[in-house]
Amino acid sequence: MNLTGHVTFQKLWAAQAVSAFGARITREGLPIMAVVTLGAGAATLGVLAAVASGAALVAALAAGPFIDRHRRRPLLIGADLLRAAVLITIPLAAWLGVLTLPQVFAAAALVAAASVAFDIASHSYLPSIIGKAELIDGNSRLAATESVAEVGGPALAGALFQWLSAPIALAANAVTYLASAGFLAAIRTPEAAPEPSPPEHWTREVTEGFRLAWSDARVRPLLLMESAQGLFGGVFSALYVLFALRTLGLTPAMLGLAIGAGGIGALAGAFIAPRLARRLGHGRAIVLAMTGAALAVLITPFAPAAPVTGLAALIVSQVIGDALAVAGGVLTASLRQTLLPQAVLGRVAGAFHAGAGAMAVIGALGGGLLGQAIGPRAALLVAALGFLIPPLIGALSPLRDLGESVAVD
Repeated sequence: MNLTGHVTFQKLWAAQAVSAFGARITREGLPIMAVVTLGAGAATLGVLAAVASGAALVAALAAGPFIDRHRRRPLLIGADLLRAAVLITIPLAAWLGVLTLPQVFAAAALVAAASVAFDIASHSYLPSIIGKAELIDGNSRLAATESVAEVGGPALAGALFQWLSAPIALAANAVTYLASAGFLAAIRTPEAAPEPSPPEHWTREVTEGFRLAWSDARVRPLLLMESAQGLFGGVFSALYVLFALRTLGLTPAMLGLAIGAGGIGALAGAFIAPRLARRLGHGRAIVLAMTGAALAVLITPFAPAAPVTGLAALIVSQVIGDALAVAGGVLTASLRQTLLPQAVLGRVAGAFHAGAGAMAVIGALGGGLLGQAIGPRAALLVAALGFLIPPLIGALSPLRDLGESVAVD
């Protein structure tokens, strides 16, 4: 089926597009606001990143079983509305002069939890509206939209934070979530109700996704790889903004430009993913993409401590790293959706989010402390070297032998 004429997919795509664009404003806005407006340091940014990651972890563990038992579209709409309501409190508090770090922490936690629920539900919803043969194409288009948002969102956010203020910039994201909910509400294709299943003990509920993922030798390395990426990504989430603004001397607008430039590479990565799978085989393409992305990340800690040349180094790292990371992410998501039954996709997606989220909490807290102890540059170098571990896991697993045909079975 040609997805260009697929009305239901087009509406889902539109919903994802507007929320993805605005989400970049929130992602960059909360830490920049903490640094510029509220005077946060490395340890505080580590706590902020850990709070968001911790909330994502809890949501991932709880949401998977719930999503598998309910229709996905109403859950997607609910997650959008919740994020909009939370974000609108930031500019209101700033206007009233009562904005504090605890409120920023609370907003980060709630938005992160709702975002994880949205991602899990979307991952489970997609295979129900398109066939397995179109999964790579569908995921590539969704990733391409994310990449366009990566280009425009941070650049706009950086300009807004410099010209206006972070709280006001965050208000724009609430509008995008409302628009996303509207697109989802416009979908008229009936969604079949999942087969009823009795609730199990909560301990089995939260661990079922891990058992399902671990039982498949082809999915198991993907779980380990994503968890390892979460660990070292947590360090970057805690220190990247601080490193760019204080160590390299970038302005918020320059930081937005650097992050936005990565979207250009990410856009290319979304389109090369199917070609990599056809040329190298599904498993080898994932390993190669993650290896290249890890090498590109190594550029960041060696960026010169000067605004112009430092910005240039970050742009190169972002463009190459994001291109290959997105290609690997598209292939990984498509592989999970193909190998596993739709009835368990929510739980397995929850396990993946939880595994990465738990490690991200450790990475964010450890990264903040490590940044204070040895400096942001050295801490980012440690994390950058760690990104070489995930492709090594894949290269030593059955993943390397999976051919391109797996994606279209």
